[in-house]
Amino acid sequence: MSSNKNRFAAGAGRGFFGALLPGALAGGPVLSLLMGASQLAASGGGGVFELQASAQVDSSGVYLHQLVSAPYPALPAQPVRLSPAPAFGRALAFTRPQIEQLVARTVPALRITNWSGAETVRITRRTRVLGEVELRDLLVATLQRDVIKERGELELRFSRAWPAVQVPDEMLLLRVLDLPATGVSANFIVRFELQAGADRLGPWQAVVQGRVMKEVLIAQNPLRRGQPLQPADFTTERRDVLALRDPLDESALRNPSLELIEGVSSGQPLLARAVRMRPLVQRGQMVDGLVRDGTLQINLRVEVLADGQPGQLIRVRNPKTKREFYGKVQDEQTVLINL
Repeated sequence: MSSNKNRFAAGAGRGFFGALLPGALAGGPVLSLLMGASQLAASGGGGVFELQASAQVDSSGVYLHQLVSAPYPALPAQPVRLSPAPAFGRALAFTRPQIEQLVARTVPALRITNWSGAETVRITRRTRVLGEVELRDLLVATLQRDVIKERGELELRFSRAWPAVQVPDEMLLLRVLDLPATGVSANFIVRFELQAGADRLGPWQAVVQGRVMKEVLIAQNPLRRGQPLQPADFTTERRDVLALRDPLDESALRNPSLELIEGVSSGQPLLARAVRMRPLVQRGQMVDGLVRDGTLQINLRVEVLADGQPGQLIRVRNPKTKREFYGKVQDEQTVLINL
């Protein structure tokens, strides 16, 4: 009899759930969950929830802790999402009964009965001012990624001052809607819109001035056709390459097979059209013409009628018979003739 009394006393010391649940369950996770729900309901019922007259949210949604203030631990530790956020530029309004209904759907264990503060809360989106510098950075980053890519470093300047506008106070994405057929140029018009979450802002149109800056090769001295590219003949300068077609950088100097096919004036950039791979065979050169027909092989001397790269098909001529053939360049002294 005394032992039963002791066990009852021990159970009472652990509370109502401790008396009912034996062994490990009495101090385990099940008891914690049950006790947590009980405490949450008790605190919600006894705590005073002060409803704010207004609240500002972002695109992630409307949360309970943004609308009310209450002493710890009346509010749950995890944020309670009540509804989607209002669209940018619009507002939501919730009364106390509406909030109670939204809470009951999300956290049934939380019961709000004691209210203070406003009868209704007005909910809007958090805003900030979008200035010219931030907009220019967004526009530069988008055009650099989607249009300019590896051609150089894009620089933009607005031709007219950008009027500051109100935008959602969160991360913005810029999407280009329209560019001229010529793309980014010294002066162009761009249409764009901004996106914040599910909201789209705009569209807007801006007149901008553009430059694409890149380190390019500049001739230090007048250069003639046929010269190989030598590092001593060039320097590098940072220049606007928008008006230049395929300017070359210093990586071209690391290719010993390149030579000039047109002259370059001193102080002028080196363009891709001005260079080519040095041909293995040149016009007027005498080389070995190799004719193969099954196991039969004939060698004869032929004259090259056009410059040729490795593997290129060129015209050659037999100087004795004056007959012309087509042959594939094998190396500096051999052409494989096709009959």
